[in-house]
Amino acid sequence: MTPPGITRSNGTTLPKNKASGSTNVHEARTALGKRLREARQVAGLNGRQLAESLSWPPSKVSKLENGRQTPTDDDIRAWTDATHTQDETDALLASLHTLEVQYAEWQRIFRTGLKPRQRQHLEWDQKTRFIRAFEASLIPGLLQTAEYARFRFADGIRRLKLPNDLDDVVALRVKRQEILYRPDKRFHFVLTEAALRYRLCPTEVMIGQLDRLLSLSQLPNVRLGIIAFETQYDTAPKHGFWIYDEERVLIETVSAALDLRQPQEVELYANTFEQLAAVASYGRSARKIINRVIGDIAPEDESGDSG
Repeated sequence: MTPPGITRSNGTTLPKNKASGSTNVHEARTALGKRLREARQVAGLNGRQLAESLSWPPSKVSKLENGRQTPTDDDIRAWTDATHTQDETDALLASLHTLEVQYAEWQRIFRTGLKPRQRQHLEWDQKTRFIRAFEASLIPGLLQTAEYARFRFADGIRRLKLPNDLDDVVALRVKRQEILYRPDKRFHFVLTEAALRYRLCPTEVMIGQLDRLLSLSQLPNVRLGIIAFETQYDTAPKHGFWIYDEERVLIETVSAALDLRQPQEVELYANTFEQLAAVASYGRSARKIINRVIGDIAPEDESGDSG
């Protein structure tokens, strides 16, 4: 069911077709409202009393508590001051900021093409000192060859019916990878063996991609782990995700990007990453797995000699 229209803090309301189509966002706004209600109730105030103490119309308290209006930072601070729950201010603000940025549909992100998103990634890369990434089904963008990236971007352009800026966006992807050679940056990638084997491009392109992984695995600031098929997992590899320092987690779904910034969510993903990383193979063992995959998918007779 489509969530109701969203009331901005200035009192205007977005119509339903302009409001976020994400049930997750609607639920997050409702959850934030419940936390505000709990703070009011613990303080022993009814809605009208709280509104009067803040010089607000009573309807504003009701809208905030029922998720029909998104609070501002000042609203949160005023609420916790009035309910003597200042120790909850930072957590509530974190929830608000996550709500504001956590869900963005691809059609909105990519309305002018793929290039702006790649530029945004480039900015994130520059600001981040330690990047951790787990991927279960494809090669992470920072490790992709230009040829592999071209097939992945072409798929997105076709599937989402986006403006075609393929050449430019591939060039930006390659430019992003310059960061791998900066000594002040650290990278830890964990991939499943399945990500090495999925045929998301022609065989010759995939072999070149795997050869690229062999080279990058030997960079001093890059740690590459591969989880082989025979490995027993302690935690399920449900989906790919990227962790930027201890600040944010980026998750890409079929329809949207999730940008999570609440400390408890970042910590949860960091712990999940560590559990996945703990069962991965590294160094020579990881390269052995990659070479095994190359041997399995390479043409049986590359020389053309049938004898």
